Amino acid sequence: MSPAQSLLLIRPAEERDVPAILEILNEAIATTLAIWMNGPFDLENRYEWFRARRGQGFPILVAEIDAVVAGYASFGPFRAYDGYARTVEHSVYIHKDFRRRGIGRMLMDPLIGLARARGDHVMVGAIGLPNDPSVALHRQLGFVDVGRMPEVGWKFGAWRDLLLMQKIL
Repeated sequence: MSPAQSLLLIRPAEERDVPAILEILNEAIATTLAIWMNGPFDLENRYEWFRARRGQGFPILVAEIDAVVAGYASFGPFRAYDGYARTVEHSVYIHKDFRRRGIGRMLMDPLIGLARARGDHVMVGAIGLPNDPSVALHRQLGFVDVGRMPEVGWKFGAWRDLLLMQKIL
C-alpha cells in the first residue's frame, strides 16, 4: 500500500517511538552503507540519544503510516565549535519495508523548515557511497555536493567514500 493510500503522519517523535527508531537504525547498520557502524546500538543508547537531542532543542521527526513508524529524521550539531553554531547535520532513515516511497522527502521537507525556523544557516548531509537514492533525494531538495572524501570509511570489507552535501537555508 502506498503512503497516499494509507494514513501518513509526520510528527515529533516521542519516547514510545525509540524502540522503532532503534529497529530502523540497526537494520540500516546491518544491511546498508548509510551508517558506518559494525554492530548494533542498544536500546539504552538510543534513549540517551533521544533525550540528549531533545534536551539540546534539536528535532526528531517520525513518519507514521497506519500507526507504524516507517522512518525518522533528525538534525544536530555539525561540529562542536562556536563558529559552527548555525550549521547542522541531519540524518534520515527509512524502515526497509517503506523505502522508495517518498517518505524520506516527506520527512526532510519539514525538517529543513524546522532548521530555518531555528535560525540555522546551513544543513549538511554526509552520505556513504554508493547510495544513489540518497544522493538523488538530496539533490532534489536543493543540496549540492561540496566534497568527496575517498576511502575514509571501512564497511562490508571495503573502503568507502563519503560525499558531503549541503543546503544553505
